[in-house]
Amino acid sequence: MFLAKVTGSVVSTQKVQQMVGQKLLVVEPLRVDEKNKKSLKGTGRTFICVDTVGAGEGETVLIVQGSSARFTEDTKTLPIDAAIIGIIDSVDSHGNTVFKGTN
Repeated sequence: MFLAKVTGSVVSTQKVQQMVGQKLLVVEPLRVDEKNKKSLKGTGRTFICVDTVGAGEGETVLIVQGSSARFTEDTKTLPIDAAIIGIIDSVDSHGNTVFKGTN
């Protein structure tokens, strides 16, 4: 599992039948800033994930990859390797709150 920020979406009009109706989001993985340990920063990489929780652009989310991405009721038959399984409210690390959502 890893944290990521939703940075965009993907629209595909031609796809396999199992993917019809699935929301695809672009995410950038996050890590604790190694310099001050008080914030999260992007890794510069991107992934495409199936959204299972109704996430939106700008939100910080929890991602699973590989076979774990197909362990939910909604994703078990999908040809995917990454899924958003949660929207993050806060992250504490190294004794600091490194992320606090707006909720």
